[in-house]
Amino acid sequence: MKTHLVVAVDIPTFARAKLLLDALAGLDVTYKVGYEALYGYGPELLDLLESRDAAYMLDVKLHDIPRTVHAAVRALVRPGVALLTVHALGGTEMLAAATEAAAERAAELGIGVPKVLAITLLTSLGPANLAVLGFAGTALEGTLRLAALARDARCAGIVCSTAEVAKVKAFFGSDFLALCPGIRPSGGAHGDQRRVATPREAHAAGADYIVVGRPIVEDVDPAAAARLILAELQ
Repeated sequence: MKTHLVVAVDIPTFARAKLLLDALAGLDVTYKVGYEALYGYGPELLDLLESRDAAYMLDVKLHDIPRTVHAAVRALVRPGVALLTVHALGGTEMLAAATEAAAERAAELGIGVPKVLAITLLTSLGPANLAVLGFAGTALEGTLRLAALARDARCAGIVCSTAEVAKVKAFFGSDFLALCPGIRPSGGAHGDQRRVATPREAHAAGADYIVVGRPIVEDVDPAAAARLILAELQ
């Protein structure tokens, strides 16, 4: 089983983002385009990624009424988009609207259908946070309930912590994808993440994708940092 490395382009300016892409050129990575990059300089970045045939993930975390999400996904699908995120908390109808829109628009453009991944519970949330929000049970129980909604809506998989991957795969099958944020190399600072794991632990758990941002982006040698992580995923 291969675990893919997704590098988070959480960078304030296009110039610095381009330097990161230049540094990582030739490495087997996918890029995560989140709020900061998409809202700050999205068109320039997406054009650059596509000009280099680089796969990327649009981490837009859509969560709205089904019609709005359907329209948003249609507007977002374009060549190069490999993954796209929505919130499982939007419910089955909203998730189904996202998967339907992705397939429709990809067919119109004659491109591959982006994999729609449903975010379950953010890895920045610990047990105390979940209790305040009114979630009954453990993070694992909540993740499995939300994963069931995603599966029923034909999502390609979910976003979850490494701790939940084995159970998700056992319940929903190995083809149901698991993307794991909250990944930190051994000895690295956790920052605002609560449920974290190392790249090697994520690979051993069965994660299909891991997202790494600051440990690569803020390193003086991003390529070297990325290579060390890729080595852990073998």
